[in-house]
Amino acid sequence: MANIRHPIVDVHTHVYLPQYAAELRARTSAPRILNWTNGVKTEERLLILDGEPSGGRPVGPQYWDRDEKLEFMRRHGINISFVSSANPWLDFLPADRAETLAHELNNNLEEYCATSPPAEGFSGLKTLYGFGLLPLVPDVEVSAIVQAIKYLKSLPHIRGVIMGTKGIGKGLDDSALDPIWDAIQAARLVVFIHPHYGVDSTAFGENDNGHVLPLALGFPFETTIAITRLILSGVLDRFPDLRLLLAHSGGALPQLSSRLASCIQHDPIVANRLKHDLRYYLGQLYFDAVAYGPEELAFVSRTISRASAFKNGGGTVDPVVGSSRLLFGTDHPFFPPLEASQKWPSVESNLAAIRGMPGVDSNPEHQANILGLNALRLFDLHDQVYT
Repeated sequence: MANIRHPIVDVHTHVYLPQYAAELRARTSAPRILNWTNGVKTEERLLILDGEPSGGRPVGPQYWDRDEKLEFMRRHGINISFVSSANPWLDFLPADRAETLAHELNNNLEEYCATSPPAEGFSGLKTLYGFGLLPLVPDVEVSAIVQAIKYLKSLPHIRGVIMGTKGIGKGLDDSALDPIWDAIQAARLVVFIHPHYGVDSTAFGENDNGHVLPLALGFPFETTIAITRLILSGVLDRFPDLRLLLAHSGGALPQLSSRLASCIQHDPIVANRLKHDLRYYLGQLYFDAVAYGPEELAFVSRTISRASAFKNGGGTVDPVVGSSRLLFGTDHPFFPPLEASQKWPSVESNLAAIRGMPGVDSNPEHQANILGLNALRLFDLHDQVYT
């Protein structure tokens, strides 16, 4: 492999398409984009939740301008990006408006990707692909969501969907979602599970710590709870071929998986509910590598690698499996450098973490997989890499 160039693929990168940004500007309550004045300076700010620290965060062209996205990719040596709408998606809209806007934004994203340049050095591929949106809101007809999934499958540059943790109002363990999971599985679309609401903000206290606690702790714990509920409800038993990609390396799920398994074993309500030990299901999931440290990523990889050993009937630990389910991501355009910089420290930290993972640092093949090839396999694009 040493003489072959391999792509770097970003699976966690966001956009607020112009039509979506306009929808947020027209609002008078969160989520919204508003003009914010600090002294003599006026700037646009994104407020995604009421009571957000610092009155939201500054936003600009990097959030919606495709040329800014492509320049960011060029600067960091990223060949291909799978772009997703950023939270809060359509959660705040009534069902009829959510259905209409989802359809329009999916068409916009298809054009955004289809008209992007070929990936440099990989002419069989485009620079940009996308995760579509589904009208996942209360009171929506499940049949309308299933139709939206079928439509997404017809868009050649949309390779998955991004989904929050609310489902259609009751969470991802809601049995009403079964027809949706079934349709997604049949369409072979990747589901990118991403947090938005965090946890009860009163747990963060009264001191002003900016966005640190909600982003570093609230988001990952939201994901941890949502995916644990999903597993406990048997979704992965009923739909074993679902392709679920978890943001932020799965939150605390890898670290708490054995504790969860023990609690299940000792609880008569759930002890016999699942086909396998909970730890088995981590090997059915995919994890972005947005963890910023090699030791953290290595732990996630080892936890995934042991999953088959917890299969009902027995299995073996496969050290290769863990690195095959980790995928590079940047979280662009969030976490920009505080000072003007040629490269973003957050991105460089993720790249260094992958290349420095124990067991991966000396294995170029595993590095190439995590940095890009795993993603192309997941999205059924691997065969086009070297055409």
